[in-house]
Amino acid sequence: MERVYLDYNATAPLRPQARDAMLRALDLPGNPSSVHEEGRAARRLIDEARGQVAQALGADARYVTFTSGGTEAANLVLSPSLRDKAGQVTDLIVSAGEHACVLEGHRFAPERIHRVPLDPKGRLDLCALKALLEGIEGRALVAVQAANNETGVLQPVAEAAGLAHEAGGLLVCDAVQGLGRMDVSPAALGADALFVSAHKIGGPKGVGALAFARGDLHIEAALIRGGGQERGLRSGTENPVAIAGFGAAAAVSHPDGTEIARLGALRDGLEAALAAAFGDLVVFGAGAPRLANTSCFAVPGLPAETLLIALDLAGFAISSGSACSSGKVRPSHVLAAMGVEAGLARCALRVSLGYDTRDCDVERFCETFQKTVWSIRERRTARA
Repeated sequence: MERVYLDYNATAPLRPQARDAMLRALDLPGNPSSVHEEGRAARRLIDEARGQVAQALGADARYVTFTSGGTEAANLVLSPSLRDKAGQVTDLIVSAGEHACVLEGHRFAPERIHRVPLDPKGRLDLCALKALLEGIEGRALVAVQAANNETGVLQPVAEAAGLAHEAGGLLVCDAVQGLGRMDVSPAALGADALFVSAHKIGGPKGVGALAFARGDLHIEAALIRGGGQERGLRSGTENPVAIAGFGAAAAVSHPDGTEIARLGALRDGLEAALAAAFGDLVVFGAGAPRLANTSCFAVPGLPAETLLIALDLAGFAISSGSACSSGKVRPSHVLAAMGVEAGLARCALRVSLGYDTRDCDVERFCETFQKTVWSIRERRTARA
């Protein structure tokens, strides 16, 4: 039977527009830094893609830097060498639910890193953030994601940015899951910088971008030094093929109200069907604003690893949370930060929908999930 892909938050299938752009770029022989016509053609392609990504971000193309992905962008920008006209930052404040590339990817000394807790709904505790900002003697850089990759919970980025700016600090937003699903522009979020990844929107893997809100922001200590490409922030010959695919995907991934409503209806229908079948179903973050495409849920007593294997064999691709932890099934730090009991957290599954998800895909999943759970429970009863 045809497999059903329901793991868009991990990576989205390559869009036809991105594939076409990449195939065309493969025919360009020039190095983008070369001055001859072949080099200039490659440079034009990169500049066009930079404009497409900038437009999708609501940012200025002059301040968009291409990287190898969201992880590299986070490692680049979360640095005490980040500065603007007011000077450098000294401390880093991160929410407890951030992606691993933020929690582990920073370049600050351990004593200069502070964590803000989440509330039980999975949202950043703004009161705790305010208290931390007031207690720091230096200048803080606050890192808050637009939307959580595991639960889909939307974070109060604009409010956090207001607090950071009031205290004289800066805010960086991980907009990886938000791009194409919500307004992630610096104007909407109040962010001083944000970063994104191409493969979450149907572009190729291995390319992302860091965008500054204005021209006075700069990172003095680049991660990759060399020929000074990408405004000196990311040296090394650019990858025109991947960048072209990113630009093409960005051009067709703008937040569309009709599509968001369609995905929200599919997600709500999925949760309603599972809740009707299993009275003890838990949907994490259900009481908070969430991305329309994301559902993180658990049936108590049924470990995620068991269900993932069974559903994979039945033809469904879903996950138990972030796909960026070496393929391991492990308890979620996000759910732990929300106060979810460890046993229940180990049962958490994530379904994430996307542009190619059909009604029949969700219906088949709900039917198969119910049969799978009932089968596991029957086997347990038989062994008891």
